[in-house]
Amino acid sequence: MREQITVDKAIKRGHLIVNIPVFIAFIGCPALALYLSKQNLIPGWGIGLAFLLGFVLAWLIWSFMITKWRIWAFENVRNVHELKKRAIQEKLIWNDRNILEKTEIRNTEDKRKLKELERKFEQEVEYREDYSLPPKIEIYYSKAYNYFELGISILIIGVGIYFFTKGEIKQYVLGAVMAGIGLYNTIKESQKAFNNKPQIILDSKGIKTKNVEFKNWLCIESEEVVQEGYGKSAKSYLTYFYDEGEFEKIAIDPLNVTHRELENMIRTYRIRNNKNYR
Repeated sequence: MREQITVDKAIKRGHLIVNIPVFIAFIGCPALALYLSKQNLIPGWGIGLAFLLGFVLAWLIWSFMITKWRIWAFENVRNVHELKKRAIQEKLIWNDRNILEKTEIRNTEDKRKLKELERKFEQEVEYREDYSLPPKIEIYYSKAYNYFELGISILIIGVGIYFFTKGEIKQYVLGAVMAGIGLYNTIKESQKAFNNKPQIILDSKGIKTKNVEFKNWLCIESEEVVQEGYGKSAKSYLTYFYDEGEFEKIAIDPLNVTHRELENMIRTYRIRNNKNYR
């Protein structure tokens, strides 16, 4: 039955039928060429050619399979707005302004179906209130994340001291630089470790962050949780406009809340605020 698939299930299926075959093609071609080269079945330059072939094959697989997934997902998921946002965040598809989005392979029937599915985007986004959330939530620095970063910083200091004591000029300079960076990060993370103040406060009245005083939901617009960057280097932020043009952007990766949890929170408290003003 259509429109019974959750956004999470659709995204998982997208990774399964799109990204896994793409990864296999991209890695498999060079790996096979390397094996054949060691068996003296192909010349060494064939490995370089295999990298190019793997890239082209992977791109063709993505271009074809992403269209099939896009049609299936938009047909079966109710909240297509959320689905599209998640798909872009998780690097399944490109945003509409990206020229790479134009490389998707679509036949006449695919284009017709996608044109029909555009009507679903005309429907207003519907979000549900999470009744399990308390009247007010305070979000703090994550101790686990903080201790991990602190451990890395101390390790960098240790490596820096090791190079510093080797006696050679290059290692001396490298050691000094690493120790300096490690010390700076250690001080910064130590300050966070002893910071017991909430970094974000959310309730049905509004939002307060470490940077911006309390703002009522009536003064806030375009609040969302966004991701910037790609892969493991991607960073998550809470962003919103307030007071007719002012902008807040606060990193949430060091906090004790996930990207998905914070999205659910801001939607729920926005809904509760809207109920109060009906």
